[in-house]
Amino acid sequence: MRGLKTRRRADFLLGYFAQALDFPVKFAAELFETGHVMPPFGTRFRVRINFFGIIDSRLIGSQGDRVQLPVRWRYKVNRWRNQIAAMFRGQPSVARPRLCPACGTLVGSSAGRCHQCGASLTFSLAAASRSLSRILPQTAPVTYAILGLCCILYGVSLLITINRNGFQAPSGGLGALFGLGGISGSVLFRMGLSGPFDLVQPWRLITAIFLHGSLLHIGFNMWVLMDLGPTIEEMYGSARFLFVFIVTGVAGYLLSSMTGHFSVGASGSLLGLVGLLLALTTGRHSMGMRMLRSQLLYWLAYIAVMGLLMPGIDNYAHIGGFVAGFLLGKLMKDRQPADAIERRRAYALGWTTGFVVLTSFVLMLLNYFGSPIGIG
Repeated sequence: MRGLKTRRRADFLLGYFAQALDFPVKFAAELFETGHVMPPFGTRFRVRINFFGIIDSRLIGSQGDRVQLPVRWRYKVNRWRNQIAAMFRGQPSVARPRLCPACGTLVGSSAGRCHQCGASLTFSLAAASRSLSRILPQTAPVTYAILGLCCILYGVSLLITINRNGFQAPSGGLGALFGLGGISGSVLFRMGLSGPFDLVQPWRLITAIFLHGSLLHIGFNMWVLMDLGPTIEEMYGSARFLFVFIVTGVAGYLLSSMTGHFSVGASGSLLGLVGLLLALTTGRHSMGMRMLRSQLLYWLAYIAVMGLLMPGIDNYAHIGGFVAGFLLGKLMKDRQPADAIERRRAYALGWTTGFVVLTSFVLMLLNYFGSPIGIG
């Protein structure tokens, strides 16, 4: 009985390996068949390789007949063929009509300005936004840019802290969890934390948004950012989303600095996004709006309890950001810019905000490397 089972198992394995070797054997046979078929001397030399059974846009079936490839495969084969052909022969560029980056109107190939809205097709905020969108993710580009910048700054600040103080394991208990990956206060000060001196160095109101004090701090904030950010950015547009994120964070740190607190983190801006959504749901009684409003109120209650029970949380920054977001939610329309004028205003808000953020980080770098404490 045992010998019969062993023989059946061996027959099964042999059949399995025979099937697995069927494809490479056929592939090698097709290559040898193609290599032996040569045109006569003096005729036009043209060898067509039967690669993976594909001839033109057809597939060789098991019975030798040609089966039409799926549309997606045919598109890929034709695209690869055209790309390879373009590498060996130059093709003249054909001027084609373009879309206006500001209003989306189809304009001529030689036009320099849009005949509908008058925007420049090359030198304008809309054209710059269109060029920038090519190197950023297609969905929620500002959200992912904020996520990347926060993670990069946290990694740099952690490396500087380890370089100065060495790697110190946190003490036991609950404090070990909150202190894991903690950043030195002197490093955060030189990199732009918020404090009572913000009116003297206003760039700190912006740089503090992107700094974080520990691994749990940045982990929780980035989780909330990826939960709320893509939805709000799709609703309001990338330019206005950046404006809301920065303005609510600045409002939170203004209130925090006026009360004498030292703080870092994007929580003020995140509470601003919560306030923006809460303002959106007020006065609307649909089932979806009521569910969203109840979830936001649950979040607010949870954050308020954490702020009261846990030390080190800047409740003033949370309050300032939330109030600013709620007011912006009442003032701004909860949709994408509809016409050329609204798009022009949105682009102006976004690019102005981006320029202010860039200027703030330049001032931070000048302050960091000009500090008498040293660079290391």
